[in-house]
Amino acid sequence: MKPNLKTMALASGIILASAGTVDAADPIKIGVLTPLSGTYTVIGQQVKWGLELAAREINASGGVLGRQLVLTYEDSEANPAVATQKAEKLFQVEKVDFLTGTVSSGATLAVGQVAERNDTLMATTVSFSSAITGSKCSPNVFRVNAHAGMQAAALAAWLKQDRASAKVYFMGPDYEMGRNTVAVFKTAATSSGFDEAGEVYAPLGNKDYSNFFGQVRAARPDVIYTSMAGNDAVRLFTQMQEYGVSKGVQVVGSAGTVTPANIEAMGESAEGFVTGVGYSPLIDSAENKAFVEAFRKASEGTDPDLYGADSYGLLFLYKAAAEKAGSIETDKLRKSLEGTEWQTPQGTKKMRAGDHQAEMPMYAVRVENGSFTIASKVPGGDAIGKDDCERF
Repeated sequence: MKPNLKTMALASGIILASAGTVDAADPIKIGVLTPLSGTYTVIGQQVKWGLELAAREINASGGVLGRQLVLTYEDSEANPAVATQKAEKLFQVEKVDFLTGTVSSGATLAVGQVAERNDTLMATTVSFSSAITGSKCSPNVFRVNAHAGMQAAALAAWLKQDRASAKVYFMGPDYEMGRNTVAVFKTAATSSGFDEAGEVYAPLGNKDYSNFFGQVRAARPDVIYTSMAGNDAVRLFTQMQEYGVSKGVQVVGSAGTVTPANIEAMGESAEGFVTGVGYSPLIDSAENKAFVEAFRKASEGTDPDLYGADSYGLLFLYKAAAEKAGSIETDKLRKSLEGTEWQTPQGTKKMRAGDHQAEMPMYAVRVENGSFTIASKVPGGDAIGKDDCERF
């Protein structure tokens, strides 16, 4: 008996259609690849709190396109090699629909290539390196947090107001984020009339910074800029105070250097520190006050920092773009994300279509009596800088 080709074709069409159809009740899987151990654990915890709070709120209001959000975690250890392996697992085994959580800039750049190969979109809420949305931009990678140049613009504007001239010494961790943040702030500082006193880079996870202090003292800086983060920043600041390196010197740095997660451990050594940030829990708006209260309840009393706030805001961008596109399919969602405006605890943000960098107001914040205060503000359009992405 010959097979009925018409019937077989019809049957095949039904099978293919069924395989390509997603039940509206099926959850949307968000892969979270973030450090759950190691030097940057405190950052990973803020990412986790922010995402989980947003997912709960979104799910309680009906989800995204009628589907619930489910977060699936992997520990990146802030290591690019580990991150790429875990990313492949999330894409190939867990079949996540979207990925976020990357902290280390090196990990974000590496995982971005994995996302491209897997035709899946991702976003960082933490990584600072300008290359992510600049020279090494990817059509599948978005950034909702402020990049190094935006932080530098806010910080340099404050420093220019505080002192007419100064010698600045630069200290960074020896990897992608550290070198990029130093280079970007150096450009902002020298263009504002400040002199370069020298620079040094320490390994990630360094325990003893005293062997670098001789170089710093010899340079006689007025200002020390650092982009150390997490536990590394705690050790650096404590040791600078112990050895008298920071006495009489204005210490400034990147947004991730002193945060609500590590300020208590730093104690008096963080006093007077100034940074440029895209978020502060002190932003005086009803939306931010409600977010801070909800975050504290979810985190057993911890204030949100920029990582927690930007991670929270990301899922609302995802929801807005998916519902505008009516789909979470990669090409449609990518196009929808580009140019989308959405509401966050910081206020309104906009995703720039050209390089996938979010625009937002920037703030200079200062540590006074163990707490942060807002020192100045720079409009988002003045801080974001030019679009340097040429890949797409």
